[in-house]
Amino acid sequence: MDPVARDRRRALALAVPALAVFAAFWLLPMARLAQVGASGPDGFAAYFAVVTNAAYFRSLASTVALSAGVTLATLVLALVTGIFLQRNRFPGRGILISLMTLPLAFPGVVVGFMVILLVGRQGLVGEITSRLFDDKLVLAYGMAGLFIGYLYFSIPRVILTIMASVEKLDPALEEAARSLGASTWQVTRDVMLPALTPAIISSGAICFATSMGAFGTAFTLATQINVLPLTIYNEFTNYANFAMAASLSIVLGLITWAALAAARQMAGAGVAAAG
Repeated sequence: MDPVARDRRRALALAVPALAVFAAFWLLPMARLAQVGASGPDGFAAYFAVVTNAAYFRSLASTVALSAGVTLATLVLALVTGIFLQRNRFPGRGILISLMTLPLAFPGVVVGFMVILLVGRQGLVGEITSRLFDDKLVLAYGMAGLFIGYLYFSIPRVILTIMASVEKLDPALEEAARSLGASTWQVTRDVMLPALTPAIISSGAICFATSMGAFGTAFTLATQINVLPLTIYNEFTNYANFAMAASLSIVLGLITWAALAAARQMAGAGVAAAG
Protein backbone atom coordinates (compact mmCIF):
# COMPACT_ATOMS: atom_id res chain seq x y z
CA MET A 1 0.00 0.00 0.00
CA ASP A 2 1.14 3.51 -0.77
CA PRO A 3 2.71 5.01 2.42
CA VAL A 4 0.86 8.30 1.85
CA ALA A 5 -2.49 6.50 1.58
CA ARG A 6 -1.67 4.45 4.68
CA ASP A 7 -0.87 7.62 6.66
CA ARG A 8 -4.13 9.18 5.51
CA ARG A 9 -6.13 6.15 6.60
CA ARG A 10 -4.38 6.15 9.95
CA ALA A 11 -5.11 9.85 10.43
CA LEU A 12 -8.74 9.27 9.47
CA ALA A 13 -9.02 6.38 11.94
CA LEU A 14 -7.72 8.63 14.69
CA ALA A 15 -9.93 11.54 13.65
CA VAL A 16 -13.22 9.61 13.72
CA PRO A 17 -13.30 9.09 17.53
CA ALA A 18 -12.24 12.70 18.08
CA LEU A 19 -14.99 13.98 15.78
CA ALA A 20 -17.54 11.71 17.47
CA VAL A 21 -16.63 13.07 20.91
CA PHE A 22 -16.69 16.64 19.58
CA ALA A 23 -20.14 16.14 18.07
CA ALA A 24 -21.60 14.35 21.08
CA PHE A 25 -20.24 16.55 23.85
CA TRP A 26 -19.96 19.97 22.20
CA LEU A 27 -21.62 20.40 18.81
CA LEU A 28 -24.98 18.78 19.57
CA PRO A 29 -25.44 20.32 23.05
CA MET A 30 -24.47 23.78 21.78
CA ALA A 31 -26.75 23.48 18.77
CA ARG A 32 -29.63 22.43 21.01
CA LEU A 33 -28.91 25.29 23.42
CA ALA A 34 -28.87 27.80 20.57
CA GLN A 35 -32.12 26.39 19.17
CA VAL A 36 -33.85 26.60 22.56
CA GLY A 37 -32.59 30.16 23.02
CA ALA A 38 -34.37 31.25 19.85
CA SER A 39 -37.55 29.27 20.52
CA GLY A 40 -39.16 31.79 22.90
CA PRO A 41 -41.66 34.52 22.01
CA ASP A 42 -38.81 36.96 21.31
CA GLY A 43 -37.08 34.65 18.83
CA PHE A 44 -33.48 35.55 18.07
CA ALA A 45 -34.02 38.91 19.78
CA ALA A 46 -33.61 37.01 23.06
CA TYR A 47 -29.87 36.98 22.41
CA PHE A 48 -29.85 40.79 22.64
CA ALA A 49 -31.87 40.87 25.87
CA VAL A 50 -28.67 41.07 27.88
CA VAL A 51 -28.23 44.55 26.36
CA THR A 52 -31.82 45.71 25.94
CA ASN A 53 -33.09 44.48 29.32
CA ALA A 54 -31.78 46.57 32.22
CA ALA A 55 -31.87 43.74 34.76
CA TYR A 56 -29.94 41.34 32.53
CA PHE A 57 -27.46 44.06 31.59
CA ARG A 58 -26.77 44.86 35.26
CA SER A 59 -26.25 41.17 35.90
CA LEU A 60 -23.78 40.93 33.03
CA ALA A 61 -21.96 44.12 34.06
CA SER A 62 -21.66 42.90 37.64
CA THR A 63 -20.31 39.55 36.47
CA VAL A 64 -17.72 41.08 34.15
CA ALA A 65 -16.61 43.68 36.73
CA LEU A 66 -16.33 41.06 39.47
CA SER A 67 -14.41 38.65 37.24
CA ALA A 68 -12.03 41.39 36.07
CA GLY A 69 -11.40 42.53 39.64
CA VAL A 70 -10.78 38.99 40.84
CA THR A 71 -8.44 38.36 37.92
CA LEU A 72 -6.40 41.50 38.56
CA ALA A 73 -6.09 40.86 42.31
CA THR A 74 -5.26 37.20 41.73
CA LEU A 75 -2.51 38.00 39.23
CA VAL A 76 -0.85 40.51 41.56
CA LEU A 77 -0.94 38.24 44.60
CA ALA A 78 -0.04 35.07 42.71
CA LEU A 79 2.80 36.72 40.79
CA VAL A 80 4.55 37.97 43.94
CA THR A 81 3.91 34.75 45.84
CA GLY A 82 4.83 32.46 42.96
CA ILE A 83 8.16 34.19 42.31
CA PHE A 84 9.02 34.11 46.02
CA LEU A 85 8.15 30.44 46.46
CA GLN A 86 10.03 29.36 43.35
CA ARG A 87 13.16 31.37 44.07
CA ASN A 88 13.47 30.66 47.81
CA ARG A 89 14.04 27.43 49.72
CA PHE A 90 13.10 27.21 53.40
CA PRO A 91 11.88 24.58 55.86
CA GLY A 92 8.26 23.68 55.28
CA ARG A 93 8.15 25.12 51.75
CA GLY A 94 6.74 21.93 50.24
CA ILE A 95 4.04 21.71 52.90
CA LEU A 96 3.14 25.37 52.37
CA ILE A 97 2.77 24.88 48.61
CA SER A 98 0.62 21.81 49.17
CA LEU A 99 -1.62 23.69 51.59
CA MET A 100 -1.97 26.60 49.16
CA THR A 101 -3.27 24.23 46.49
CA LEU A 102 -5.86 22.72 48.85
CA PRO A 103 -8.68 25.03 47.63
CA LEU A 104 -8.50 23.26 44.26
CA ALA A 105 -10.09 20.24 45.96
CA PHE A 106 -13.10 22.18 47.25
CA PRO A 107 -16.33 22.64 45.29
CA GLY A 108 -17.84 26.11 45.08
CA VAL A 109 -20.41 25.33 47.77
CA VAL A 110 -17.67 24.54 50.29
CA VAL A 111 -15.81 27.71 49.35
CA GLY A 112 -18.99 29.72 49.93
CA PHE A 113 -19.49 28.02 53.30
CA MET A 114 -15.93 28.93 54.31
CA VAL A 115 -16.56 32.56 53.35
CA ILE A 116 -19.64 32.53 55.60
CA LEU A 117 -17.58 31.10 58.46
CA LEU A 118 -15.02 33.86 57.92
CA VAL A 119 -17.06 37.00 57.20
CA GLY A 120 -20.66 35.88 57.64
CA ARG A 121 -23.12 36.87 60.35
CA GLN A 122 -21.61 34.33 62.76
CA GLY A 123 -18.15 34.51 61.18
CA LEU A 124 -14.79 34.96 62.83
CA VAL A 125 -14.23 38.48 61.48
CA GLY A 126 -17.68 39.56 62.68
CA GLU A 127 -17.00 38.31 66.20
CA ILE A 128 -13.65 40.11 66.36
CA THR A 129 -15.00 43.42 65.05
CA SER A 130 -18.01 43.16 67.36
CA ARG A 131 -15.74 42.91 70.38
CA LEU A 132 -13.37 45.63 69.22
CA PHE A 133 -15.79 48.18 67.76
CA ASP A 134 -19.23 47.06 68.96
CA ASP A 135 -20.18 46.69 65.30
CA LYS A 136 -20.16 43.38 63.47
CA LEU A 137 -18.53 43.42 60.03
CA VAL A 138 -20.46 41.16 57.63
CA LEU A 139 -19.26 40.80 54.03
CA ALA A 140 -20.26 37.29 53.02
CA TYR A 141 -23.62 37.95 51.41
CA GLY A 142 -22.71 40.61 48.87
CA MET A 143 -20.19 41.14 46.10
CA ALA A 144 -17.39 41.50 48.66
CA GLY A 145 -18.02 37.99 49.93
CA LEU A 146 -18.16 36.61 46.41
CA PHE A 147 -14.91 38.44 45.61
CA ILE A 148 -13.22 36.76 48.59
CA GLY A 149 -14.56 33.35 47.58
CA TYR A 150 -13.46 33.67 43.96
CA LEU A 151 -10.06 34.95 45.06
CA TYR A 152 -9.70 31.97 47.36
CA PHE A 153 -10.09 29.35 44.62
CA SER A 154 -8.39 31.37 41.86
CA ILE A 155 -5.04 32.08 43.50
CA PRO A 156 -3.80 28.44 43.65
CA ARG A 157 -4.37 27.90 39.92
CA VAL A 158 -2.39 30.98 38.98
CA ILE A 159 0.39 30.40 41.52
CA LEU A 160 1.13 26.96 40.08
CA THR A 161 1.32 28.38 36.55
CA ILE A 162 3.59 31.25 37.63
CA MET A 163 5.90 28.94 39.57
CA ALA A 164 6.26 26.62 36.57
CA SER A 165 7.11 29.57 34.33
CA VAL A 166 9.60 31.09 36.80
CA GLU A 167 11.37 27.74 37.00
CA LYS A 168 12.00 27.89 33.23
CA LEU A 169 13.56 31.37 33.30
CA ASP A 170 17.24 31.59 32.39
CA PRO A 171 19.12 32.96 35.45
CA ALA A 172 21.94 34.07 33.16
CA LEU A 173 19.74 36.83 31.71
CA GLU A 174 19.08 38.24 35.15
CA GLU A 175 22.74 38.01 36.13
CA ALA A 176 23.71 39.79 32.93
CA ALA A 177 21.27 42.59 33.69
CA ARG A 178 22.63 42.94 37.24
CA SER A 179 26.22 42.99 35.95
CA LEU A 180 25.23 45.97 33.80
CA GLY A 181 24.04 47.84 36.86
CA ALA A 182 20.32 47.08 36.76
CA SER A 183 18.51 47.26 40.07
CA THR A 184 16.26 44.49 41.38
CA TRP A 185 13.19 46.40 40.19
CA GLN A 186 14.71 46.93 36.75
CA VAL A 187 15.57 43.23 36.44
CA THR A 188 12.02 42.34 37.41
CA ARG A 189 10.47 44.88 35.06
CA ASP A 190 12.73 44.40 32.03
CA VAL A 191 13.73 40.74 32.25
CA MET A 192 11.34 38.68 34.36
CA LEU A 193 7.97 40.24 33.57
CA PRO A 194 8.39 40.12 29.76
CA ALA A 195 9.42 36.47 30.00
CA LEU A 196 6.45 35.70 32.26
CA THR A 197 3.94 37.65 30.15
CA PRO A 198 2.53 34.61 28.27
CA ALA A 199 1.97 32.76 31.55
CA ILE A 200 0.40 35.82 33.16
CA ILE A 201 -1.98 36.33 30.24
CA SER A 202 -3.00 32.68 29.92
CA SER A 203 -3.51 32.13 33.65
CA GLY A 204 -5.37 35.43 33.90
CA ALA A 205 -7.70 34.36 31.11
CA ILE A 206 -8.44 31.06 32.84
CA CYS A 207 -9.09 32.94 36.09
CA PHE A 208 -11.47 35.33 34.31
CA ALA A 209 -13.32 32.52 32.56
CA THR A 210 -13.67 30.53 35.78
CA SER A 211 -15.03 33.56 37.63
CA MET A 212 -17.49 34.36 34.84
CA GLY A 213 -19.05 30.91 34.99
CA ALA A 214 -18.69 30.04 38.69
CA PHE A 215 -21.99 29.06 40.27
CA GLY A 216 -21.60 27.08 43.49
CA THR A 217 -20.04 29.87 45.55
CA ALA A 218 -22.51 32.47 44.28
CA PHE A 219 -25.42 30.13 44.97
CA THR A 220 -24.26 29.58 48.55
CA LEU A 221 -23.89 33.31 49.21
CA ALA A 222 -26.90 34.42 47.14
CA THR A 223 -28.51 37.11 49.26
CA GLN A 224 -27.46 40.41 47.71
CA ILE A 225 -25.74 39.04 44.63
CA ASN A 226 -26.73 39.49 41.01
CA VAL A 227 -24.37 37.65 38.67
CA LEU A 228 -25.21 36.06 35.34
CA PRO A 229 -24.91 32.37 36.36
CA LEU A 230 -27.48 32.99 39.11
CA THR A 231 -29.70 34.91 36.70
CA ILE A 232 -29.62 31.95 34.31
CA TYR A 233 -30.43 29.55 37.15
CA ASN A 234 -33.39 31.67 38.26
CA GLU A 235 -34.74 31.94 34.73
CA PHE A 236 -35.14 28.20 34.20
CA THR A 237 -35.89 27.12 37.80
CA ASN A 238 -38.08 29.90 39.21
CA TYR A 239 -39.65 31.20 36.01
CA ALA A 240 -39.41 28.17 33.68
CA ASN A 241 -38.11 30.56 31.03
CA PHE A 242 -35.95 28.05 29.20
CA ALA A 243 -35.51 30.20 26.10
CA MET A 244 -34.10 33.15 28.02
CA ALA A 245 -31.91 30.89 30.16
CA ALA A 246 -30.50 29.29 27.01
CA SER A 247 -29.88 32.61 25.25
CA LEU A 248 -28.16 34.07 28.32
CA SER A 249 -26.04 30.92 28.54
CA ILE A 250 -24.95 31.37 24.93
CA VAL A 251 -24.08 35.03 25.57
CA LEU A 252 -22.09 34.10 28.68
CA GLY A 253 -20.25 31.42 26.74
CA LEU A 254 -19.44 33.77 23.85
CA ILE A 255 -18.05 36.45 26.15
CA THR A 256 -15.87 33.92 27.96
CA TRP A 257 -14.75 32.36 24.67
CA ALA A 258 -13.83 35.80 23.30
CA ALA A 259 -11.74 36.53 26.40
CA LEU A 260 -9.92 33.21 26.08
CA ALA A 261 -9.34 33.71 22.34
CA ALA A 262 -7.98 37.23 22.89
CA ALA A 263 -5.70 35.95 25.64
CA ARG A 264 -4.41 33.18 23.37
CA GLN A 265 -3.53 35.77 20.72
CA MET A 266 -1.87 38.06 23.26
CA ALA A 267 0.05 35.20 24.83
CA GLY A 268 1.35 34.21 21.40
CA ALA A 269 2.43 37.78 20.74
CA GLY A 270 4.08 37.83 24.16
CA VAL A 271 6.09 34.72 23.35
CA ALA A 272 7.25 36.27 20.06
CA ALA A 273 8.22 39.51 21.80
CA ALA A 274 10.08 37.69 24.58
CA GLY A 275 11.92 35.62 22.01
